[in-house]
Amino acid sequence: MATPYTFDTLKQQVTDSEIDTVLVTMVDMQGRLMGKRFHAEAFVEGGFEETHCCNYLLATDLEMAAVEGYTNYGWSSGYGDYVMKPDLATLRLVPWLDGTAMVLCDILDHHTLKPIAHAPREMLKAQIARCEALGLSPIMATELEFFLFHGTHDEIAKNGFQTLQPISRYNEDYSIFQTTKEEHIMRPIRNHLRKMGIPIEGSKGEAEAGQEELNIRYADALACADNHTIAKHAVKEIAHQHGYAASFLPKWHADRVGSASHVHQSLWKDGENAFHGPSYQFGKSKLMDHYMAGLIAYAPDYTYFMAPYINSYKRFAKGTFAPTQTVWSVDNRTAAFRLCGEASKAVRVECRIPGADMNPYLAQAAMLAAGLAGVEQKLALPEPFKGDAYADESQTHIPRTLRDARDALIGSEMLRTALGGDVITHYARAAEWEIEEFNRIVTDYEIARGFERA
Repeated sequence: MATPYTFDTLKQQVTDSEIDTVLVTMVDMQGRLMGKRFHAEAFVEGGFEETHCCNYLLATDLEMAAVEGYTNYGWSSGYGDYVMKPDLATLRLVPWLDGTAMVLCDILDHHTLKPIAHAPREMLKAQIARCEALGLSPIMATELEFFLFHGTHDEIAKNGFQTLQPISRYNEDYSIFQTTKEEHIMRPIRNHLRKMGIPIEGSKGEAEAGQEELNIRYADALACADNHTIAKHAVKEIAHQHGYAASFLPKWHADRVGSASHVHQSLWKDGENAFHGPSYQFGKSKLMDHYMAGLIAYAPDYTYFMAPYINSYKRFAKGTFAPTQTVWSVDNRTAAFRLCGEASKAVRVECRIPGADMNPYLAQAAMLAAGLAGVEQKLALPEPFKGDAYADESQTHIPRTLRDARDALIGSEMLRTALGGDVITHYARAAEWEIEEFNRIVTDYEIARGFERA
């Protein structure tokens, strides 16, 4: 791993003319990096203290539309500023860009300098603080699945997205031969990320033609979300540099499996896994039981934070390794929640609901809120599901559409208590806008199906 990168190191490299650009970034509602490119000299002279951005950055959609209907955000309020406060602990080099460093920022109110409650990084930090108040530390790991396509995003867009050609011809799950053909992209992704301090463990071919998976070592929850976000950004940029497009769309084709982003999680106390209970069933503790019970009981409430778009729900299909029922099981990939590391000190729960389009800060914050609710309410964990969860329709189904997830979100008293009523109302409006935008579009499917026969 790279040596920790410090502000003093940056200043020296600026003096030595090794670094001339600093990416000063924030995380938006969609989990993307937004911000400014500072001349490095200006950053070390004063930009490291704060800069500013338009507050519409936490009230837009994927297209950067200025969405009406948000409380306190809109043309009527004039779209004022946020303070972007660099978190110098996140400072790091960007090895695939010459002379460039990067830093993540926290978002503060321009007038009060208080954190913005619906800023993704702040939402996660608030749930981490709840854990810490109980003497617990949340440890997380995410998996990044994505597809690589021939041609850059710009070239594909010029063809109206009609000529999508994956980098491989066949299912490359665990294939060494096929992934060798892709090493000119995946090797620099692994190496560049490792060099910048992201603890990459490895990559593999996933269960579809052109699909990849990137694995990052577990970390504390905030670092996990930071690592995930930076890695996702890096994958797109590095693929682009090599003439390819990386897509994290959950379902790009009706006949292909989707892309997930499974989240592994546990709570630690005094440096040890508090989910480990060696004398109890499957080697899990009572604390883990209550936490998992909360995840399951409140899964519909927080599904929106794991599946935030219309397309997200196309992924939940039988026989695709994406879950459909909110059940837990032991090492069973048909269940929404999989107990991993049975009877070991690494015992943990893997949530298989999130798609590759999730914002990791929002997803982790919502799951922590649900798990902690289970702990506080001492919820009982059901017996583990056995067999094929796709075949049992008697269980609770994951919300089938974005509208269903939005309704569950806005009606969740648990999330309103944990995250704040204004925060839930804000993200419910984001879900509504996605539905409104989709409903006004005439799709290729509708034209092909009804142009002649309707």
